[in-house]
Amino acid sequence: AINISKTGVDLSHEFRMWIRPSELERFRLCAGDILVSEGGDAGRTAIFSSNDEYYFQNAINRLRPQSYSKILPEFIYYWFTFLKVSGYVEMVCNVATIAHFTAEKVKAAPLVLPPLKAQQRIAQFLDQKTAQIDGLIEKKRALLERLAEKRQALITQAVTKGLNPNAPMKPSGIDWLGDIPVHWEVKRLRFLLDGGTINGLYKPKEQFSPDGFAFVQMGEAFRAVTFDGGAKDRVLASDSEVKKWGLKEGDFLIARRSLVFEGSGKAVKISKLEENHLFESSMIRIRPISADKLSDFLSYYFQSSVCRALFLSITKQVTISGIDSQQLKDVLVPMPPLDEAARIQQLCLESDQNHGVVTESILCSISQLNEYRAALITSAITGKLALD
Repeated sequence: AINISKTGVDLSHEFRMWIRPSELERFRLCAGDILVSEGGDAGRTAIFSSNDEYYFQNAINRLRPQSYSKILPEFIYYWFTFLKVSGYVEMVCNVATIAHFTAEKVKAAPLVLPPLKAQQRIAQFLDQKTAQIDGLIEKKRALLERLAEKRQALITQAVTKGLNPNAPMKPSGIDWLGDIPVHWEVKRLRFLLDGGTINGLYKPKEQFSPDGFAFVQMGEAFRAVTFDGGAKDRVLASDSEVKKWGLKEGDFLIARRSLVFEGSGKAVKISKLEENHLFESSMIRIRPISADKLSDFLSYYFQSSVCRALFLSITKQVTISGIDSQQLKDVLVPMPPLDEAARIQQLCLESDQNHGVVTESILCSISQLNEYRAALITSAITGKLALD
């Protein structure tokens, strides 16, 4: 199902498996086959267009017209896309855990089939219109990427070079950092921390309880650059455990290990929390000295391209990528005087606010285009648009 993407069949992910010789013909794909995802993004549909030798497995439903003189694959593609965007697929899958649009449900799906010429008109119209809409969406997504790059470049410049482009500079002695303002220092992270580093808490299943304390998992912690509370799991904990592993405003959680290399060393700043939160063992907590003065600056430094590159360079690339407490404490930080750090974090904050407004506007526009695309497919495929 991973091969069925929003833009068609993605053949860059190839998987090899043994197939009985007697089943080769049954599972061989042909150009014009319609592929419908059973799981994952259930109901996502694409047309297979390659003449190369490929086979499909049981996470995909294949539809093949009995007669191409009566049924156009492109029309069937748009019909099943309509079934998905209209909510039909979600309804029949009765999503409680993981949705499965099984072969039986696909066979039972309704189908209104106009004459072939009408199918061709509808498919040609939708090909043209959806291509235009998809092109606009792609341009807006590219704009989001450029804005994110611009944001990170501004942050990186501010936290490594300061706000004054004419400030006297000196060599930092570190290749990846280059020159820094003459009145700045380079410090190891350990000297900016209160109490060093704390690895997260391990709790066995029997200590998970709805009456316990909020227990933050990695997926919850790193949804944004700040964490303002909320955890699905709760665990029983002693007073000493709450004291040692509790989170405070201004703390940071660092990804100690990650299945994805890019996720290792990721940092999130803790905002003010309404209740006690503990954190699990895949993360490290650090608590800056004078958190009210340092945390925002460190947050932006951790987001900078130079710091991200540094974290990834020291990550151990094994089955589960990771960074340990000793490596974390040895991370080098270019430090301005505290009053200058405050001005830097204020500039970054204002830039973030502007970036957020523009980003939200673009995301809203993308959402509206997707809604228009779905409405257009629905109207055309159900015969509500006059295309003659």
